[in-house]
Amino acid sequence: MPADGARPSDTGVRRGGGPGLRVWSTGPRPAASPGRPAFVQVSYVSEATPGRPNEDFVAAGPGWVVLLDGATAPQGVDSGCRHDPAWLVRRLGGGIAALLALEDGKPLPDLVAEAIKVTGEAHTGTCDLQNPDSPSATVSLLRRRGAAVEWFVLADSPIVVDVGEIMVFRDDRVDHLPSYTLEGVRRSRNSPGGFWVASTKPEAAYEGLTGELPVDGLRRAAVLSDGASRLVERFGLMGWDELLRLLDEEGPRELVRRTRAAEAAGTKPRGKRYDDATAVLVRF
Repeated sequence: MPADGARPSDTGVRRGGGPGLRVWSTGPRPAASPGRPAFVQVSYVSEATPGRPNEDFVAAGPGWVVLLDGATAPQGVDSGCRHDPAWLVRRLGGGIAALLALEDGKPLPDLVAEAIKVTGEAHTGTCDLQNPDSPSATVSLLRRRGAAVEWFVLADSPIVVDVGEIMVFRDDRVDHLPSYTLEGVRRSRNSPGGFWVASTKPEAAYEGLTGELPVDGLRRAAVLSDGASRLVERFGLMGWDELLRLLDEEGPRELVRRTRAAEAAGTKPRGKRYDDATAVLVRF
């Protein structure tokens, strides 16, 4: 379900049910206008955890943004794969970006499924793709088509939009697992009743949340890895409206700087002290 009270406009249609299983739409898909409708401006920053490779990926083109956040396997877990999450996000994210750039009009879940399939084929002969601990990633997308902006979220990298009110699209199924032991998470990953991520199963793309908003009235949007949403979700130092205002007025670099300062303060003893942080601001 969209987090923190996010809801559709009064003309929206809700489909699905259960934790995380919410899709919000504002009506029929409009016809694409001639040429490529573009965003007014896209700016972003992607910064790795200090001393580690960046396991986030971000790319943007005229009218689209793609962000992936790779999942770091717990120490000692055998993923069955010779590649790390940084390889996965570059390969998969690059594939999604290439498909978005083709302007072929396919639904966003179809594009993600195709990219997962092609990425899997790139290491079928060297890795055990049946291993449930294979490298995985979140996927969050924005794409403008005609008079609408489409969004897609697979797992917990949030998209925040300002339509006169703040709306947050985030897949929260990982927050509702029956068990958070290593085995419990393994059983729940990419399984019915569990949570879904981009890894080795193309069908996971169809478990993502997707919808669209009319571009009229859409002021700005943020696409974030969970390392860049920590000031809201982990540290509770600001709300989503304040985060979006900070991005708009001072830029993604300042958001990451403040996040690093909060991490360095060490006020949250559990979980990762630092995380890769990627923040994208889109102006319409």
